[in-house]
Amino acid sequence: MIARVLEPRLRRLAGKFPVVTVTGPRQSGKTTLCRAVFPDKPYVSLEAPDIQDFARRDPRQFLAERRDGAILDEVHRVPEILSYVQELVDRTPGPGRFVLTGSANFALLQSIGQSLAGRTALLELLPLSLDEVRRFPDPPTDLLDALFRGSAPATFDRRLTPDDWYPSYVATYVERDVRSILNVGDLVAFQTFLRLCAGRCGQLVNLSALGADAGLTHVTAKAWLSVLEAGYVAWRLAPFHANVTTRLVKTPKLHFFDTGMVCYLLGIRSIDHLREHPLRGAIFETWVASEVAKARVHRGEPPGMTFFRDRKGNEVDPIVDLGRDLLAVETKSGHTVASDFFAGLCTFETVVAAARPRRRTHGFVVCGGNDSQRRSAGRVVSWSGIGAENWCSAP
Repeated sequence: MIARVLEPRLRRLAGKFPVVTVTGPRQSGKTTLCRAVFPDKPYVSLEAPDIQDFARRDPRQFLAERRDGAILDEVHRVPEILSYVQELVDRTPGPGRFVLTGSANFALLQSIGQSLAGRTALLELLPLSLDEVRRFPDPPTDLLDALFRGSAPATFDRRLTPDDWYPSYVATYVERDVRSILNVGDLVAFQTFLRLCAGRCGQLVNLSALGADAGLTHVTAKAWLSVLEAGYVAWRLAPFHANVTTRLVKTPKLHFFDTGMVCYLLGIRSIDHLREHPLRGAIFETWVASEVAKARVHRGEPPGMTFFRDRKGNEVDPIVDLGRDLLAVETKSGHTVASDFFAGLCTFETVVAAARPRRRTHGFVVCGGNDSQRRSAGRVVSWSGIGAENWCSAP
């Protein structure tokens, strides 16, 4: 196992809260991380039907056998047990007693909010960041290789190819989770919807158009997309808003956490195919946005991200809101830095200065080249250097 960026925060919060809950997408490494950090704690998985039945039918006895604490894995399978965990930790408080893991869904988050509010630290473990990928043997050294191979821990830990991993992952986990939450009668329609979402990564998402293309109603498309978000498959980036007179786009953008999955869903089966694909730039954009999100979430910060786009097409994506300071990031997949790379940043800085003169904007251009440099209009960051930047504080 490699060291994960989330590990120090997990250890620290386990020393302060009686319960620590780690959520995130399936197969993101939650179980591996928790068992490595807490090797002396008893471990039990609620994935097995007999264990589920025991926990559901006799929760008091189930927890009595683990009264000193345990790692309860896949706790979303029996969310009602959280009320009994609350009873135990209220009766005998102490830090780091229970460590819970689960794939986030509506039932789990609702149960945590109702039963363990104020008693648990809630952490999110997303797929691998680039810095974490580099801790494995034979990491990608080329941008297109990094985009194509994605960020699933299993592909690096077991040295699987994307063709080995993503077909079974989508069928086994993504589609199963959707069926467990929603009554999806037409699985083919959902598969079509999922591929259409991948084709819109890094782009404005219009639910009516997306639903029409998939043969769905607007309501159904909205519900299915919400499930993909709850499972950390896709996420919507909200538009930047301020008290400005400039007309700004109000439609969110759609991003994925794993570009390897995007490539699989788009039928991209090789790096050469990706190199010539018309969505290569959009895939790079969603990769940059997800890398910034991972850098923040794994350090305990909320994503706090938006994007800027005006009616003239000037765009900055993503924007990290630090309060008084804004980190404005433009993505360009080209290797050679051109002066027009900074056009969106300059427009955004002008808009912010006019609306909120006390706020400071720090501009970055993340490009597909290998050289980082400082320009008067902002800092140029190579794709390989994105993890070296501090996306949690102002420079």
